[in-house]
Amino acid sequence: MITFTSLSGAAHSSRTTPLSYLLQVDDVRILLDCGSPDWSPEDQALNPDEQTFHWEEYCRALREVAPTVDLVLLSHGDLAHCGLYAYAYSRWNLKAPTYTSLPVQAMGRIATTEDIEGIREQEDVGDEGEALNQDTESLLDSGDGSPKPTVNSDKLEGKYVATLNEVQEAFDSVNTLRYSQPTRLQGKCQGLTITPFNAGHTIGGTIWKIRSPSSGTILYAVNVNHMRERHLDGAVLMSKSTGGVFEPLARPDLLITDAERTTVINSKQRDRDAALIDTITSTLTSSTRSSVFIPCDSSTRVLELLVLLDQHWKYSRLTYPICLLSRTGSEMLTFVRSMMEWLGGTVSKEDVGEDGSHKPSRHNHRRRDEDGDEDAVGAFALRFKYLEFFPNPQALIQRYSSTDPKLILAVPASLSHGPSRNLFVNFAAIPNNVVLLTSRCEEGTLGRTLFNKWNDSQRSDDKWDKGKTGSNVMMDFNMDLVMKSKVPLQGAELEAFMQKERAAKEKEAAHQAQLARSQRMLEADEDDSDSDSDSDSDAEEDEVRQALEGEPMDTEGGLDGAGKKRKADKALDGADWGDGDDGLTKQLLSFDIYLKGNVSKATSFFKNVGGQTQRFRMFPYVEKKRRVDDYGETVDVAMWLRKGKVFEEDTETDETKGRRKQAEDEAKTIQEPPSKFVTSSVQVQMACRLLFVDMEGLNDGRAVKTIVPQVNPRKMIIVHSSTESAEQLIESCANIRSMTKDIFAPAQGASVQIGQQTNNFSISISDELLASLKMSTFEDNEVGYVTGRVVTHASSTIPVLEPLSDSPAPSTPQTLGPRSTSLLGCRPKVDLPRSTMIGELKLTVLKARLAAVGVPAELIGEGVLICGTAVGKMAGSDAIEDSVAVRKTASGKVELEGSASPVYYIVRKEIYNLHALVAA
Repeated sequence: MITFTSLSGAAHSSRTTPLSYLLQVDDVRILLDCGSPDWSPEDQALNPDEQTFHWEEYCRALREVAPTVDLVLLSHGDLAHCGLYAYAYSRWNLKAPTYTSLPVQAMGRIATTEDIEGIREQEDVGDEGEALNQDTESLLDSGDGSPKPTVNSDKLEGKYVATLNEVQEAFDSVNTLRYSQPTRLQGKCQGLTITPFNAGHTIGGTIWKIRSPSSGTILYAVNVNHMRERHLDGAVLMSKSTGGVFEPLARPDLLITDAERTTVINSKQRDRDAALIDTITSTLTSSTRSSVFIPCDSSTRVLELLVLLDQHWKYSRLTYPICLLSRTGSEMLTFVRSMMEWLGGTVSKEDVGEDGSHKPSRHNHRRRDEDGDEDAVGAFALRFKYLEFFPNPQALIQRYSSTDPKLILAVPASLSHGPSRNLFVNFAAIPNNVVLLTSRCEEGTLGRTLFNKWNDSQRSDDKWDKGKTGSNVMMDFNMDLVMKSKVPLQGAELEAFMQKERAAKEKEAAHQAQLARSQRMLEADEDDSDSDSDSDSDAEEDEVRQALEGEPMDTEGGLDGAGKKRKADKALDGADWGDGDDGLTKQLLSFDIYLKGNVSKATSFFKNVGGQTQRFRMFPYVEKKRRVDDYGETVDVAMWLRKGKVFEEDTETDETKGRRKQAEDEAKTIQEPPSKFVTSSVQVQMACRLLFVDMEGLNDGRAVKTIVPQVNPRKMIIVHSSTESAEQLIESCANIRSMTKDIFAPAQGASVQIGQQTNNFSISISDELLASLKMSTFEDNEVGYVTGRVVTHASSTIPVLEPLSDSPAPSTPQTLGPRSTSLLGCRPKVDLPRSTMIGELKLTVLKARLAAVGVPAELIGEGVLICGTAVGKMAGSDAIEDSVAVRKTASGKVELEGSASPVYYIVRKEIYNLHALVAA
């Protein structure tokens, strides 16, 4: 049984992104995508109840199911499909095996990194690891000077932003597959086979085919584009060779697809390209020296823009700079150059070069040889000559002034935060500048607000979903924006922070000193007995050596002079105090065995003049001890560590030393100054022009309504769509007779159950029954029809299927009655053997087989194949008699219509050959 639950991106929803769905196939729980929104800070403040409810509900549901997920499949490398995966992997225990294509892994890592860096640059996300930011906030925001309690990073409220290390760790754990590479899973997912196919729209975009032995074939296809673009080939759903659906993706048991653009009619690609290029060229070459600003994403759709702009710059020989404001832009292009086999369209190693020609020049080949591995074959195609990278708007302003004409691409596309939002504040206030939107962006963001204003200004026939490109509009209104930034501390704030930081360092240093002192005391106690024995043995050896050399001895058996002083100093720690002749005196006593108590006072032979009894050691011999372990003398580890460090320093080259010293210097200089987060409200006087050109690269309603019926699934689930779009697709499918009527459009959080729960039983077939079976071959399997009875033996725990007894069947009145026997020539009724045909007829395969035997055939639509002489001729009476129609119904039945003719029997024979006939 299949259970589908929409965690986010459901049908009948006002907010269709991000995408995340839970698919349970029998006992295996599969998470399809794990996206995050493109944040809009102003919406969180203006409409907190309306905007955050969907997000909090989604996060709560994902957090609950994450530990129970057995498999994760990612389809695209943007935030809407994999933006929350790193956080869920690190914080919510989403440790299930994850599969995707290699470009999706790389682009998803880059998109997530760009997003979290932009958010952390402007907001305090409340991570415990950001000690500096927390200390600053607690210092500045607490009025009484008491520290403010830290915010729990796992709270179910607000944003969930991973750290850079968590992003790297999460995407390093992802398993990558190639297109059309079937993978049989192991463990709890044993029996499932997953296969990725090209979905278009983004580099590495994937349509997932999941094959289950009990539930059939499941197809997950969202954000699909069947059209060829400049840097990508179209999706494989439509096969150019057969003119229909790609055979491995046809007729799935369940199709999960989106319907967001069912009501949209895309304009022609050449019209969109012409509108974009003409607007850019006319703005840059105008006498007003204006600039163009295009908000874009950081990893996927920006590639199509870059290729289009680069080709136009080369063709028109423009010299204006193309500026990309992104921290990860250069890294993204480096990844793409190493994955040229995933690209398509017009981007190849021959047709894109610095000279703009369609032939590789000798100069390009020579540069590739000079650059070595970095410029591999094909990588030179994406080395954009006119593109410059800038990490932030400040760097762009330092390079080019506001009056210099230039084309600016900045992330993110939604203008919700980051460089694009900061740049928009000043850019939109300059007259004749052009803000060019290439996507509608997410609901509630600044990008969607600008799109709505542009769309509302267009005539009803020129709106974006009517197949027209529209025209630019002049913006003349005020807009209030909430700006968040991170500024360094100054003045009294900086002094207070530094004072608190010094106090914290002093406290930490005192704590470390105390720990070190405690450690030394423990080590001294551990080695006390051995060290004392060693020192006494050394003293005995000194006495013997100096006695042999003739040095005088004292009365106590010690050395006179320097030797006596050394021994006395060594014995100070074990001195005993008592009252002597001169009052309180120090008497040196040994640590060996003594006479103590009353025995010493009563029976001691030696006495003092004052009558006080002194104590002396009874056994003056001390045995020298050596510190050993089980394998011999103890090794001095510290000595070897010191020697190893010396050897490393000696063998280290000058280049390595310089690199290490440079890294240490950079680590010291890059240290971020103390700062605080500031939120302000800015009023922007809109004076620029605004234009929208659809460059999202998605199917429109006409394509969706054409492709889905050709895929012809047995059941279908609609996701990622508004109520109007979902109802329009359901209505379109209902008008097609061969299309399934089992179409579901679950709402947010609702579950859909497909199929029935089946019970499996183990049974053994007896040898007699197995010998009588007639097997037929079907694909890679052999099938047969069997009839018997189940018998349980005491010697076996598994039931046995045995053949039925051969006793004659009871007579019936119809066969042996008096009326039947009285009729002359009447034969008794005999039941014909039952037969079953196993398999699925594909009309395209039948057409190919008929062509091989000389019977022409043609598909006329809606699952009907016309075979015979009527194909390609005038439909006369003789032609109609010799023609046969093969029709497939929605229930899976095959109808063969036609008169009894040689064509009829040939067609029927080929249909039988495509099935496995199993007779009882």
